[in-house]
Amino acid sequence: MTEDQQRAFGRRVAELRKAKGYTQQDLAARINKTASWVSQVERGVLVVQRLDVLRDLADALGVSMQRLEPSVPSAEAEEVATDSEVNDLDGARVLISGHPALDALLPPADGGEVAVPSLDELVAQVDHVWELAHSSQFADLSAELQQVIPILERTSRAVDNDRRPEVLHLLARTYQALAASFVRQDEADAAWVAADRSIRAAEESGQPLEVCAGIFRLAHAFVRLKRLDQAEHAARTALQTLKAHLQNRQASPQERSIMGALHLVLALIHSRGSRRPEARAEINEARAVAQALGEDRNDYHLEFGPTNVELWAVAIAVELGDAGEAIDIGEAIDATGLSSERQARLLMDLGRAYVQRRQVGEALDALLRAEELAPEMVRSHVAGRKAIHELILLSGRGASRELLDLAERADATE
Repeated sequence: MTEDQQRAFGRRVAELRKAKGYTQQDLAARINKTASWVSQVERGVLVVQRLDVLRDLADALGVSMQRLEPSVPSAEAEEVATDSEVNDLDGARVLISGHPALDALLPPADGGEVAVPSLDELVAQVDHVWELAHSSQFADLSAELQQVIPILERTSRAVDNDRRPEVLHLLARTYQALAASFVRQDEADAAWVAADRSIRAAEESGQPLEVCAGIFRLAHAFVRLKRLDQAEHAARTALQTLKAHLQNRQASPQERSIMGALHLVLALIHSRGSRRPEARAEINEARAVAQALGEDRNDYHLEFGPTNVELWAVAIAVELGDAGEAIDIGEAIDATGLSSERQARLLMDLGRAYVQRRQVGEALDALLRAEELAPEMVRSHVAGRKAIHELILLSGRGASRELLDLAERADATE
């Protein structure tokens, strides 16, 4: 593409964007890019070469690829881009499509009884699922879940009534791990399905607090879907109901963990809606709950406690654009007692804060350290990829080999 063609392409993108009534930020959000990326394209500075990116751009603007870029042959435009990465959770996504255990309802005519594993075996498998989720090993997690979920679903229908609540509880925990992982890979619709199934299984198991934990996962899915009204309704209703339930007695540690986590997700919801006072109020509420709890815990795999609240405070400050505050809080945190996923998330958010401050060296160092702890998370997380791409733009031709290699691994060069 010549320079004149680049500029013409950029003008077409800008005209189509304005015709749709989108800002550059609106368009960027629809294609998982940054506003800076859109600006560079519209000014003819950045060339869009990959077919999958061109297709995403055309879809977001509501036009065909040929109208957006006439030089693309129609036959080529119909092909699926070969360099588009397969999501590590694609197998798990297929797994939860349709009924989870239809053959348990309509067994084959020549089928025998369903084998019922021991409870100890199932507990060990579910614990391993959460180990993979906490370490962001999504490919291994997907493979493991394709074995575990069918077993749990069939067992929950075949086991005797005395043991059924325990199996359903394990099923609820498993679907929560899947929902949390789908959120991290920006598969929000699949996260919604997984969270909803976790809530159903938790209720049937007689575990109301596990239901609330499932709602925490559901709220995150709604945030990723940009349905902040639904996210707030889910989290706020659960929090108010739990507080009313505890009105005449002191909360247990597990109940405090749930309450604190719900305050944290409400802080996230408000920050995404640019409601600064409300976001800060929810962080302060979570801090008060954590102080009353007095220790870092991992009830319902929420990792709630004083340390995790400060990790969230960093993330919320970044969301609100308060990079200096995020760095001041984040650099003072000792997160070594938390999972590798939480430690990596802190480093990734610090990297994002340093990007906002245009401190390229510090940002790259934080992102590389995050990648060491949880490579799959950093390379697949939308916010992480955007931060890496922003670093590329900030560095220009002076981008280091380390940064270019990181951008390549994260597919964040465009």
